[in-house]
Amino acid sequence: MDVFEKCARLHPVMELMDAGFNVYFREVQSAQGAEAVVEGRTMIMLGSNNYLGLSEHPHVKASAIAALEKYGSGTAGSRVLNGTLDVHRQAEARIARFLRRDDSVFFTSGYMANVGVVSALAGRNDVVVLDRHAHASIVDGARLSLAEVRRFRHDDARDLDRVLEACGDAGKLVVVDGVYSMEGEIADLPRIVEACRKHGARLVLDDAHGLGVLGRDGRGTAEHFGLEEEVDVVVGTTSKALPSVGGFAAADQEVADYLRYSTTNRPFVFAASPPAASMAAVVAALDVVEREPALRRQLQDLTRRVLHALRRMGFDTGRSQTPIVPITVGSMELTFAMWKALSEEGIFVNVVLPPAVPAGSCAIRMTLTAALAEEHVERVLDTLERLGARLGVIPGRPGLAGEEVGRKAG
Repeated sequence: MDVFEKCARLHPVMELMDAGFNVYFREVQSAQGAEAVVEGRTMIMLGSNNYLGLSEHPHVKASAIAALEKYGSGTAGSRVLNGTLDVHRQAEARIARFLRRDDSVFFTSGYMANVGVVSALAGRNDVVVLDRHAHASIVDGARLSLAEVRRFRHDDARDLDRVLEACGDAGKLVVVDGVYSMEGEIADLPRIVEACRKHGARLVLDDAHGLGVLGRDGRGTAEHFGLEEEVDVVVGTTSKALPSVGGFAAADQEVADYLRYSTTNRPFVFAASPPAASMAAVVAALDVVEREPALRRQLQDLTRRVLHALRRMGFDTGRSQTPIVPITVGSMELTFAMWKALSEEGIFVNVVLPPAVPAGSCAIRMTLTAALAEEHVERVLDTLERLGARLGVIPGRPGLAGEEVGRKAG
């Protein structure tokens, strides 16, 4: 059998794309703020994780430009060899200070951060325990670790307790998402922490979608619950609320040093170093997160308002409490039809298909940002209600959107 034989089999999604439903790899031709130019059209951007709208913030852009002028376009080496610039260490110290940790280690991507942390901290005689909805990067890190991998039911601390009990005296590493990227749910961190401490397990929190968004000061899910001291390692990305590229792990000094120097952390040791401009953007974005808390409050108010309006219209948005707003549509065909209708109306959204969601529960995934203006929100809610009723996703209820959109986002 030819190993390339699989390449000739047309995937069902590709068939839909060939029919004009070009959902993936759309060319964006501008910055991604409240609006973006996509394949020549200006659209309301509800597909970006630029939660605080900082990708176009003057301080962030100026800092990145200055670093580009000083250091050039790249480092031409790994962190271990020639690729550690002073700006890398400045960013690591800045992240650690923001998260109230001893130190942090910066990776070239958020994906690599999870893979590196999990594979380095868990070994052959340990057990890695994951939520069944864990991000792919967490799953891949567990596989690379050579540790035994066990799963617990999604966000079910009682089942986590059962799994940890069965692990006996083995070293136990629990890894969970703070905010689940498809559902927008916030993890039940208090009960997860309780189970970990009961069984002597260490806890890694991937807070890619919580950082900058949750908590009084934007430090994420652990701050949201008042449990920062109970989390052993915080993993985050700098491609969402912090608008750059990269990822990090923040921890006590001993753990940070191990991640920095251990050859088991292959995604860190053997990867090219992030360019200085990306690092300068991270530091500048953290400055804005601390100095402009109104952006976070605005986003939180907008999130509550939009979720309330959509649920009153009859949309199924699951248990989301965050700017990640999923709308369960059902079949793949109906989901693609709704995506296309929204696209034709000038609204950019993403589709979520199995295995990211159960079969028959395909969804439209929207992400809200603080950059959205009142007129954007009004147009989105009105369009969603009209199209949802027309396609049979919700029952027709004329006038409801108008009632909701008249209220200010705060």
